[in-house]
Amino acid sequence: MCACFSSRTLALLLASTAFVLAAGEPLVVSARMKANEPWKEYPTTTVASLGGFGARTAPAPLSQYGGDSSHKGEAKGFFYTKRTGGRWCLVDPDGCLFIHVAACSVTPSRGSKGAEEAFDTKFGSEDKWAQATAELLRANGFNGTGAWSADGLLRKTARPLVYTPIWNFMSAYGKQRGGTFQKPGHTGYPNDAIFVFDPGFETFAMKHAEKLAAIKDDPWLLGHFSDNELPFYRKTLDGFLALKPDDHGYKAARAWLDGHKGKDATAKDIGNAEREAFLGFVIDRYFAIVSKAIKTHDPNHLFLGSRFHSDEKKIEAAFQAAGKYCDVVSVNLYHAWTPDSEQLANWERWSGKPFMITEFYAKGEDSGMANTTGAGWLVKTQRDRGLFYQNFTLGLLRSGGCVGWHHFKYQDNDPENLKTDPSNRDSNKGIVTSRFEEYPPFLKLMRELNLNVYDLMTFDDEHARHGR
Repeated sequence: MCACFSSRTLALLLASTAFVLAAGEPLVVSARMKANEPWKEYPTTTVASLGGFGARTAPAPLSQYGGDSSHKGEAKGFFYTKRTGGRWCLVDPDGCLFIHVAACSVTPSRGSKGAEEAFDTKFGSEDKWAQATAELLRANGFNGTGAWSADGLLRKTARPLVYTPIWNFMSAYGKQRGGTFQKPGHTGYPNDAIFVFDPGFETFAMKHAEKLAAIKDDPWLLGHFSDNELPFYRKTLDGFLALKPDDHGYKAARAWLDGHKGKDATAKDIGNAEREAFLGFVIDRYFAIVSKAIKTHDPNHLFLGSRFHSDEKKIEAAFQAAGKYCDVVSVNLYHAWTPDSEQLANWERWSGKPFMITEFYAKGEDSGMANTTGAGWLVKTQRDRGLFYQNFTLGLLRSGGCVGWHHFKYQDNDPENLKTDPSNRDSNKGIVTSRFEEYPPFLKLMRELNLNVYDLMTFDDEHARHGR
């Protein structure tokens, strides 16, 4: 039976805490978050360790989009979500079950002399790079690209990839308005208070979304990200209340607090309950504005959210707000060797929607890079990177709520490219080096998992159904 369309209960889904392992000692991999921390061994589930699972070595019959053509539902011409038998899935434009298996930042970084020379030698042109890269990804079981990818170039290839552009609504407004600044990996805002209560933001968002109309009829477009890693923190209310009294954000926060705690309320009256409720209020307003703008100019495609990354991952009000407007809730998930099954179940339960993991990775010491920056794990070898990838994504498939993942990223940082943010300059994050050379041991294990995604879903569903 199809993993998406098979019948199984939610109780069985939540009870399925691990794939069945073959006999013998469990595999362990040494990892650490920072170079100055001690190595720690982590239990690691892999495709090869699954008792009774016969992994395929060649691609399954797939639709042109990379969907499972052996299991079809209603074809609507665009991607949509579906929940059946306790499991969420995407359905591609041809009606086939689909999991978005992608890489972020699939774009040729040529910010140094060495990278430029390597690009010219290996490809010679952007069109040839796009064709070769699309073929590389497909050969290794990927069917799409994540944020910050060269969508226009890749869309022109003979066999395109399913893509997910990011539009930076809030950060673009902030750049126009003034007041934002660069933080490691994302845009900073005064007191971590986004400008969601500015009267001009709604008008800006509607205008900003006009460019989406150009691709609204493209079936290869999965959906849209509105922003990346907005500061949705537990102390968001404190930050808004610390703004100047004439700031629209301060006025909105003060009015909200007055309504919830009374006009005499001060900082000492604020507890976590109020902080979490106010964060939900901020997120609700943000998503209400950007989703309206997106759906006005592109009613055909999915809204994928703003890539949650911090405190909001543990706050019910945040996911309730997201679930009102997002078709899929996107989350950048770091500091987890194996995804927390309870946390994943909460995301689905709180939002009532599926989720997608839009950043995760591990760095290899054998790359020769310094690996001092970045939020991903540090492991010893490229093979260990692949083992982490398998363990992490098997945990996502096991949840039943995940409809895709985006590995961060296509290409390593380039230490010679001084134009980049210093937080993105010295780490082994890619499936290729900064000189466009592949990592075969890493890709081999990625490919093994990616080729078996749909079979693994069915395998897990069958074991859940029989209580094994």
